[in-house]
Amino acid sequence: MRYRPRRAALLPAEAVARFFSALERFLRVEAASGFILLAATAAALLWANSPFTDSYHRLWETRLTADVSGVSLNWSLRFVVNDVLMTVFFLVVGMEIRREMHAGALSDTRVALLPLAAAAGGIIVPALLYLAIAHKSSLSSGWAIPTATDIAFAAGVLAILGRSIPAAARIFLLALAIIDDVAAVLIIALFYSDGLDTRGLLVSGVALAIIASLRMAGVGKARAYVIPGALLWAGMLIGGIHPTLAGVVLGLLTPVTPMNGASVEIAPVIRLQDLLHPWVAFAIMPLFALANAGVSFAGVTLDAPSSRTLIMSIAAGLILGKPLGIFLGTWCAVRLRLCDLPPTITWRAVWLVGCLGGIGFTMSIFIAMLAFDDEQLLAAAKVGVIGASVVAGAMGLLLGRLQTRESQT
Repeated sequence: MRYRPRRAALLPAEAVARFFSALERFLRVEAASGFILLAATAAALLWANSPFTDSYHRLWETRLTADVSGVSLNWSLRFVVNDVLMTVFFLVVGMEIRREMHAGALSDTRVALLPLAAAAGGIIVPALLYLAIAHKSSLSSGWAIPTATDIAFAAGVLAILGRSIPAAARIFLLALAIIDDVAAVLIIALFYSDGLDTRGLLVSGVALAIIASLRMAGVGKARAYVIPGALLWAGMLIGGIHPTLAGVVLGLLTPVTPMNGASVEIAPVIRLQDLLHPWVAFAIMPLFALANAGVSFAGVTLDAPSSRTLIMSIAAGLILGKPLGIFLGTWCAVRLRLCDLPPTITWRAVWLVGCLGGIGFTMSIFIAMLAFDDEQLLAAAKVGVIGASVVAGAMGLLLGRLQTRESQT
């Protein structure tokens, strides 16, 4: 007898409607953000390869100074974008993970098993493929670059394909991308943080204690958490942990249930995510792309064996490793009878999701900046990520169009 996992208890109709309404809003914002990200990336590349390339680099190295409570700050504009504003990006990621763990695709182990298996394959296979090509010690630190998925660009491709792609496939891709985000956060924390400084850990501990106290007291106002959140960020920066992870921690600690008798719709995690998501999608992520996608091709020396190898490794991981890993992870889970494919998802749709999973962009570039200090290697890594993400997106678009045509005949 074939084993079929027990179905999760049915949710009330109102809760189901609310979930799909939130999902539709999320994907609509992400899809629009994908087009803006593409424009910002193109602008950065054109600017960095124009006669005004010097102004591009000077802009992002502009020093911003401030005096906060007697502490003098002297940060570059790029640091502000990458380490301060991107904390808000990770805050939204953390809140999305929290919501999914509470009442979404990650709330039930059996329901989450399919995207979890797919994500595991989509992380392991690209990493192994990367290391098989770039096994030199100077390049091996970039093994995590091709393991990430950029949900904004992937959602943008899905928007182009329209509603011919089953809703179940969209949910599958979203859950897969969220699990990818969880994995990326863990990878950054474990492999790309500097040596720990106990002073910073102590500051972070104090900040977490304050946040926990505010939660226990039932404080639901977001502004009450700004100062302890900033303290947590500073503690992580001092402690050698990448400070943007403070956003994930805060997101995971955001209450998912109404406070002080408020209605479900204004639970803190829902209210804050709805408030911050458009700012992240339409301002912070495009700014990140504009600040970091401006690779001068004149500075990428393809004659250098290390640069060629790095580009090939990243491209192989994203273009080949991601689709293959996601497909194999899904196939193994179904073959072992741990779960079943949803009725509306075909194996071709799984390949489509796998191709879209190869669009790494934002998180892949972020990991590349943590992996390489050498400017030439970092430039080569960015070229590999951007080029491979474009190819993966084109593959997904082509495969989606073919599936649409076949379904219409």
